[in-house]
Amino acid sequence: MWAKPVTLSGQQVTLEPLSQSHAGDLAEASADGDLSSLWYTMIPAPAEVPAEIDRRLALQEAGSMVPFAILDAAGRAVGMTTYMNIDHINQRLEIGSTWYRKSVQRSGLNTECKLLMLRHAFEDLDAISVEFRTHVINHQSRRAIERLGARLDGILRAHMRMANGTIRDTAVYSIIAAEWPTVRAHLQHLMTR
Repeated sequence: MWAKPVTLSGQQVTLEPLSQSHAGDLAEASADGDLSSLWYTMIPAPAEVPAEIDRRLALQEAGSMVPFAILDAAGRAVGMTTYMNIDHINQRLEIGSTWYRKSVQRSGLNTECKLLMLRHAFEDLDAISVEFRTHVINHQSRRAIERLGARLDGILRAHMRMANGTIRDTAVYSIIAAEWPTVRAHLQHLMTR
């Protein structure tokens, strides 16, 4: 496998390979802000967390995903993220299926998490492109992706069916290898603020 499970550590966040040992913290994280009730995103309800961990680990076994638990400075799992849609041949991947407990959103954890993941993708894996995808109406997620320095590639219209039966238009963003030095400097600057 080109992308493999790895632990990535920063000042306020650690990304470690996802396992069932994170289930308790992640169930609490999902309950913080009742995140599973957001219809335009896919966050497991507290009771569904163990099954979601199993689903992500099965995709890892198949070679299409590397899932992480997001740990805060105290070592508590406060969310999940992944490398997904991994294209080993073309050295492309997506950072996605990311969510955080409500109490840590807009705290700087996401910025450092993305800095760690992008650094690993571009500097260790030699990725040529990293994608981000979100529901076209998920304005909070789109603003966060744009703040990273990703550029909008386009909208995939009628891309997928959501759990509630609605059809999702997906906004697709990317950062390419040539843009990484500028994006890295920008994220490091944001981390000092």
